[in-house]
Amino acid sequence: MTILSKLSYALILLGLILLMGACSSTETVYLKKHHTPDGYVNTIPLESPAIGDMLGFAWESLTSDTKNIEYPTAQNDPMFLQKNTKKATITWVGHSTFLIQMGGLNFLTDPQFSERASPVSWIGPKRYTPPGIALEDLPVIDFVLISHNHYDHLDLATVQYLKEKQSQNPPLYFVPLGLKSWFKDIGVENVKELDWWEKDTFKGFAIHSVPIQHYSNRTPWNRNQSLWAGWVIENEQRTIFFVGDTGYSKDFKKIGEKFGPMDLSLLPIGAYEPRRFMESIHVNPEEAVKIHQDVQSRYSIGQHWGTFSLTTEDMDEPPRYLSQALKKANISESEFFVMKHGETRMLNPLFN
Repeated sequence: MTILSKLSYALILLGLILLMGACSSTETVYLKKHHTPDGYVNTIPLESPAIGDMLGFAWESLTSDTKNIEYPTAQNDPMFLQKNTKKATITWVGHSTFLIQMGGLNFLTDPQFSERASPVSWIGPKRYTPPGIALEDLPVIDFVLISHNHYDHLDLATVQYLKEKQSQNPPLYFVPLGLKSWFKDIGVENVKELDWWEKDTFKGFAIHSVPIQHYSNRTPWNRNQSLWAGWVIENEQRTIFFVGDTGYSKDFKKIGEKFGPMDLSLLPIGAYEPRRFMESIHVNPEEAVKIHQDVQSRYSIGQHWGTFSLTTEDMDEPPRYLSQALKKANISESEFFVMKHGETRMLNPLFN
């Protein structure tokens, strides 16, 4: 990213940050603590960052000499993935996007296949590592999990592509409360909204929405007007926990008490610096290890790193810090690991 483009991006970022507090009020009576007249809040409401922190982050984003890296993608077998109906697999596409095959179904988490995580194509966080599998090589997708509406997790172009490709057999989107209208506006009707701790079912799967610590907005004027969530996916054989973005909170112990032990957790480990600004909304590797422990996960995969350069740590730092955190916690790197972009793993050998 050139100095000019970094400056433009930093100015846009700063403008968005300064305007994010704008929202509307209503006279509705709210019976749940995380529902308020000004939008949704976390179980422990976050304080808005100080103006000094906002300016500092914008300046660091502009002047940082962060090391940006494009990783080689692993060779997978799209033909196998397209035809597979029996073997349980997981493929890391990149960032928070996974293709999971289980119970004869195919589902995606936070599908983001675009060149930028941005409302415009000419500026904003760029993808340094290409998707591990091309959109056109995906199998037919049965359902999609969306954690929240930020551009690196909810990508308009990807959703529109799936709409056109599967016009006769559209995937079902599970989304946090308040996000269904976004899909309806672009002509996607096959959507189910869930509040925290609500459950739905789909072809032998139980889909649970659970609280995490984050926020939402796609414009400066709709901050926290839709919810953010983690997802617990259960069938007769396995329980998988997916988290898109989160800060560390007591929510994870409650999730572990209700659903644990998890067979597999997909946990963010990147985009955590500077800590004074990011600690409340993005875990670092050490905190991701605490989540792994809280939800009693047999295995965890580190994601949300190595794809987009969103913050000021080097792109290759999260896996190194994860290794240190695991050693400190006396947890094997075969229990909590990272994958290559495009890598496919068979789940049954992992669990057996």
